[in-house]
Amino acid sequence: MSLRGRAPAKAVVALRATVPRRNKCISLRQIRCQSTEKTPTPPQSGKGPSFQGQLYQSTGARLVKERAERARFAAQRPEGVAVRNWSLTFALVFVGIGGYWLGRHGIEEKTNSSTLPLSKTTPPKHNISGANMEAAWAEFVDVVGKEQVSTVLGDRESHAGSDWSSHKMRKDEVPFMVVFPNSTEEVSKIMKICHGRRIPVTAYSGGTSLEGHFAATRGGICIDFGKMDNIVQLNKNDMDVVVQPAVGWENLNEELAKDGLFFPPDPGPGAMIGGMVGTGCSGTNAYRYGTMREWVINLTVVLADGTVIKTRQRPRKSSAGYDLTKMFIGSEGTLGLVTEATLKLTTKPSSTSVAVSSFGTVRQAADCVAKVVEAGVPIAAIEILDDIQMLCINRSGQTNKVWTEAPTLFFKFSGTPAAVKEQVGIVKGMAKSTGSKSFEFAKNADEQIELWSARKEALWSVMAMKQNDDDVWTTDVAVPISRLPDLINETKNDITRSGLFASIVGHVGDGNFHTIILYNSKQRKVAEDVVHRQVKRAVEMEGTVTGEHGVGLGKRDYLNHELGESTVDTMRQLKLALDPLCLLNCDKMVRVEKPKSGEVAPW
Repeated sequence: MSLRGRAPAKAVVALRATVPRRNKCISLRQIRCQSTEKTPTPPQSGKGPSFQGQLYQSTGARLVKERAERARFAAQRPEGVAVRNWSLTFALVFVGIGGYWLGRHGIEEKTNSSTLPLSKTTPPKHNISGANMEAAWAEFVDVVGKEQVSTVLGDRESHAGSDWSSHKMRKDEVPFMVVFPNSTEEVSKIMKICHGRRIPVTAYSGGTSLEGHFAATRGGICIDFGKMDNIVQLNKNDMDVVVQPAVGWENLNEELAKDGLFFPPDPGPGAMIGGMVGTGCSGTNAYRYGTMREWVINLTVVLADGTVIKTRQRPRKSSAGYDLTKMFIGSEGTLGLVTEATLKLTTKPSSTSVAVSSFGTVRQAADCVAKVVEAGVPIAAIEILDDIQMLCINRSGQTNKVWTEAPTLFFKFSGTPAAVKEQVGIVKGMAKSTGSKSFEFAKNADEQIELWSARKEALWSVMAMKQNDDDVWTTDVAVPISRLPDLINETKNDITRSGLFASIVGHVGDGNFHTIILYNSKQRKVAEDVVHRQVKRAVEMEGTVTGEHGVGLGKRDYLNHELGESTVDTMRQLKLALDPLCLLNCDKMVRVEKPKSGEVAPW
């Protein structure tokens, strides 16, 4: 039975018990009417509702009230739902508009643009706190052993700069420690630790770089590849060799000579393959054989997060995908750490010779170079040393020969005996026609070594002339060969006017030459201005700010003028694509944060 206001079963039973037997015909319905007073008790009776009636009356009133409340709530509900829906819609629209604005004005250009202007960069966030570095030290020890992690101040300072670097090391540009790995696997583990802890890294092999390449501008650690100095595999039939980064080019050629092979790039003494790859170096043989870029087949590289890649296989040619090998050559350790390189080799020339010719002026010597190059004489190298450089070589006593202190050209010839003899005769005639005062050529191997020794001692002989607090600044530029005589002549005159002691020396066969300047603390600004004008002249002659030394810290602010801002912005985007935390050789080649006021010289 479905009746509203139903009483509990016990109450119904009790109610039934009060009904007299003679009224058996009274229905339960009538009883319930009585209890709710639908059939009211007559007033004259003087009696109110019974207890049971009061119970049912109270229950009924409560139910009526509840029904009224439900009806009121139901009437209000559509309005409340609408309000809440509008509030939610407003919130979503607000968040969407805010996100769109932030995207348009925040990171959209950084993430969607092909380039990354300096104005859109944010400073790198590294963690070089004492606690973080000490914890990293323990992890490095687990990887390479305690003896291969150095925190000795002398080691740290020697891995932050050198006496021949153009960038003067600051006290805060020293790594916290130096780590010496033995393999690619260990380098990968080290980089994974640095990536996880946001520790900046600089790489070090021979330490002969000249533009502040391994200055620890952000502290962190230095990875010294000195333990990785093995010739891994020599493939004689294919004329290539696999080497680790700390193999020196001189030692490599000594080993290769046993099999009649030869690796042409020959930068300064002490240079190692890792640094040579990093700077894209060349050397005295570049005129005949080209630069480092032409002699690297593939590279094994550890990326910023510890990932190991190999850029390609061993064939001499390949059109498979992007040329990552060339991308890492000249990247100066900013994109990855080279742990192995496969190098092309060539046969050692059957005959060689060297000739030396002096001139009355630097301009005459430069004119001779242009004439030889234009004639297409296939000599191996052409080097120029000016009168100051020849003076330094005599004064330093680092060679056995006494030289004419005049602008001098050094020629290297290679090929068959007949070809060498022919080349010597042609060049002698050209030198004479451009004002040569003397022409001497080597008649045997010992004389070759003696004549060429002056060229290899150029930097060290100038440094031997240092006095008291003198520093040395070595810089280089390169221009199209037709502009070389003008650039050398103007630079020589500028140096003379400045009053600085400086020499000119270079691989002039490919339009590249160097200036080596001695200066004291009072002359630093004068030296800066001389270098600035030399670089500016080279760029204005459609040349480059560096022919082989690399960019480092010294030349990075000139790249915009040589290449254009969009090109440099593309380089910056590439850098941060491979190294988003900016851990690898931060601040080199391209800036990753805006310079301070007055830090960049006006063009």
